[in-house]
Amino acid sequence: MRRSMTLRTVLSVLAAVALANTPALAQWFKYPTPGAPRTKDGKVNLSAPAPKMADGKPDFSGIWITNNPACPGGVNPETHTCGVELPMGRHGIDIGADVPGGLPVQPWLAAKVKERTANDAKDDPHVRCFPDTFLRAYSMPHLIKFVQVSNLLVVLNEMNGLYRQVFIDGRPLPKEVNLPSWQGYSVARWEGDALVIDTIGFRDGLWLDTSGSPMTDAAKMTERIRRPNFGKLEVEITVDDPKAYTRPWTVSMPQDITLDTELVDEFCLENEKSSQHMRGAK
Repeated sequence: MRRSMTLRTVLSVLAAVALANTPALAQWFKYPTPGAPRTKDGKVNLSAPAPKMADGKPDFSGIWITNNPACPGGVNPETHTCGVELPMGRHGIDIGADVPGGLPVQPWLAAKVKERTANDAKDDPHVRCFPDTFLRAYSMPHLIKFVQVSNLLVVLNEMNGLYRQVFIDGRPLPKEVNLPSWQGYSVARWEGDALVIDTIGFRDGLWLDTSGSPMTDAAKMTERIRRPNFGKLEVEITVDDPKAYTRPWTVSMPQDITLDTELVDEFCLENEKSSQHMRGAK
């Protein structure tokens, strides 16, 4: 969105050259994923059982990307790209695409959302290089990396070096959040093989997609994350935001594992271009 050729694209080209000419170039970027289960022919067995932590709980560690891309030609399985870029998920365009009847937006916000959509996202905070909340990150064209230990899940977002902490140590949600943020405050508990995450404390005025679907500081999100096999994450998120919506709504945002690669620096402010091309942008 922001550069004619991102660093990831450049490194993909370099890695292809490296494979054809010398094994030394860009190895860090195309290094085989350690511990990945493989079949007899050396291919990764994506349907193998999900890895476990020492306590027997599922291990969500890995690099992930949307399983529901808006990519007419399909995603290249070698480079994980749609053309030369990582794919945008359908929910990144319209988070309510699968919600029966669409998102139940409060009447006072409906006109605002319609205006945002008509403006071709020129006012989108993402376009202006502001951080994305994690719900939106599940469908953005950037990789996310889960790093899990027994009492903490850390989520690293390739875009703008964002991070999120999910505490799995038994602490409750705070009664008051004095410092609302882009990612909110997350605590989790296990229900069988599902990690259930509750998050509050969001800053006001967040966008959930390029259509301008809103989220306010009254929002509470509940995620249920499962790993049915090595290659997939099932992510179901319920948004309860009485200031923005007339009722809670739920969306499923499955993720595919991304292998033999790593996160790459991508800072929007380095060379932001999108806003110059949006209709009516000044």
